[in-house]
Amino acid sequence: MNYAEDYLSFLVHFHGPRDYFECHEILEEYWKETAPKDRDSHWVGLIQIAVALYHDRRGNKKGAARTLSKALANLRLKEAELLKLGLDTERLFKLLGDTHVRMLSQKPYKSINLPIADQSLIEKCQSICLQEGYIWGTASDLANSSIVDKHLMRDRSDVISERARQLSLRKTRMEDRP
Repeated sequence: MNYAEDYLSFLVHFHGPRDYFECHEILEEYWKETAPKDRDSHWVGLIQIAVALYHDRRGNKKGAARTLSKALANLRLKEAELLKLGLDTERLFKLLGDTHVRMLSQKPYKSINLPIADQSLIEKCQSICLQEGYIWGTASDLANSSIVDKHLMRDRSDVISERARQLSLRKTRMEDRP
């Protein structure tokens, strides 16, 4: 089966370096390009899994559980799409349910592997991991702050500038009203 490059990259970052922040960034861009109006897209559900694990690993159990709950609700309605992505949905929902219980129980973070049913997809992702210097399926390096705390290290100047620009536009529109 043929899979989108962004999906492959998501899987590589999910199962290799466990860079969940990067997983979110990769799939968010892809989702915005392919189905930006569909907030219930299966892509959003996969993004939510990565976000939940990012929060979980950082100790935000409440946020992690809440986000994973949203992912589960979304993805339960998207089984056909998940099957097309080579995932074993029965095992996926069991894994996510167990992970959700672990989060709610305030138990420590634990890396998970999405259950991929398509062996050729696994082999392709393992090959990409090898090329990029990652080990497929390795546990998260909790001491690696460049991954664990990635959101603290990114350059947000463009986002801040855009927010200021939008605020200025809103103020101008308000002032122009009769």
